[in-house]
Amino acid sequence: MIAAALSAFKEILTPPFRAVLLKSLILTLGLLVALWLGFEKLVGLYVEQSSSWLASLISILTGLGFMIGLGFLIAPVSAMVAGFFLDELAERVEIDCRGEGHQGKAAPTGQVIWLACRFALMALLVNLSAFLLFLIPGVNALVFFLANSYLLGREYFELAASRYGSHTQVRHLRRQNSWSVFQSGMVIAAFMSVPLLNLLTPLFGTAFMVRVHLNIKQKEVQALES
Repeated sequence: MIAAALSAFKEILTPPFRAVLLKSLILTLGLLVALWLGFEKLVGLYVEQSSSWLASLISILTGLGFMIGLGFLIAPVSAMVAGFFLDELAERVEIDCRGEGHQGKAAPTGQVIWLACRFALMALLVNLSAFLLFLIPGVNALVFFLANSYLLGREYFELAASRYGSHTQVRHLRRQNSWSVFQSGMVIAAFMSVPLLNLLTPLFGTAFMVRVHLNIKQKEVQALES
């Protein structure tokens, strides 16, 4: 798993990934800016009806609150980005790992969009729950990390494995390898916790989880042959 993580990190620095990186950053930052402007507009409508000192206080508090909230929006926004670029990234990783002619098939566009939207919604709900638990000292950071480990492991694995089987087959495979998938999610969650690097989570998560999936499939083949 460590070798897969190191290989994935090196791969996101290669030319094919840098091209996707640029598009990924633009889309991710664009979505976050849109959320910020929309929120600021809503607050502005309320502030206009308040006294000057109250308006200033509301602006400061809501600004600080939303800046903190952006940290919890990284996962759902990254999920949307991953959904759009998964197949392009996954195919490159599969070629590097297995050579030409051994790639999976791209999932139907509708399925990819559905999985990405579902991932974004789940990420938002899990991170909102973790945000509320941040009020409890001692367990807040651990809960946030474990929740994201489960979520990221599950969804990135399903997105990667969907190139090789139906949704039912993918979920069955994930459940059979739940501990490995969760451990992989911990690696992605740790990566996502690093400032600035967290914007590269879709690239790293995809490159890493494609390798994890291929390793799991290879072990299954070896088990059947032995």
